Amino acid sequence: MIHPTAIIGSEAKIGASVEIGPHSVVGAAVTIADDCVIGANVVIEGEVFIGRGNRIGHGALIGGEPQDVSFSPTTRSGVEIGERNIIREQCTIHRGTTADSTTKIGDENFLMVNAHVGHNCVIGNKVIIANNVLLGGYVTVGDHAFLGGGSVFHQNMRVGRLVIAQGGSAFGKDIPPFVIAAERNYVFGLNTIGLRRAGFSREERAEIKRAFKLIYLSGLNTRQALEKSLESEWSEAGREFFRFVTDAITKRGICPLKRSAESSEERYEI
Repeated sequence: MIHPTAIIGSEAKIGASVEIGPHSVVGAAVTIADDCVIGANVVIEGEVFIGRGNRIGHGALIGGEPQDVSFSPTTRSGVEIGERNIIREQCTIHRGTTADSTTKIGDENFLMVNAHVGHNCVIGNKVIIANNVLLGGYVTVGDHAFLGGGSVFHQNMRVGRLVIAQGGSAFGKDIPPFVIAAERNYVFGLNTIGLRRAGFSREERAEIKRAFKLIYLSGLNTRQALEKSLESEWSEAGREFFRFVTDAITKRGICPLKRSAESSEERYEI
């Protein structure tokens, strides 16, 4: 059902069983697939594709111009949103900043109130982005990550798979997969509970622990640790960890480990 006060562009493509609330605006270049629910006072503009079964809360803005001083309003760019996402009230998702580029959100993500996804971000699947999280442009977030409320992420950085970032934190360096991150650019250990819940076997968890210790606890610098890793065989989880770190050292670098006086290897038992 489309509320009579909603404004729908003449060329917009609206699927079956879509609900659009009062005073919402849907631009002419927008496609909304079946079974979506769009709240009141939502604005969807630009070249936006929204997949099936999404729920978008009141006052959200999707497809707005990027916050980039070099952006030209004549640039054609867009937003792509997968299926079964929950995008709560007042979220902002900006379109790409360069021609034909997109901001991408996968499937089954949960964006809480006032979350901001900047231009050209790439969000994986089953990510939770809590209230007031700010993602600068070109941020990449891996599957099953949890970004705590009020945390901020600098443009062009990456958050690995199954990361937990503590609320109120700030990051400008890459956060490797499977870790807990907090404060300002610090890693505190492994996301052990998240790994178990995600179905990682005891053997896989032990290997991730071994990879973590090699990078963070071996006394080697990052490049030396990566070279040392080549001397062993690793399963896909270990290789994923090292690939991420390898990519990071040529760009922003990785968040270092913050160790307290009582830190020990037992702290990282999984």
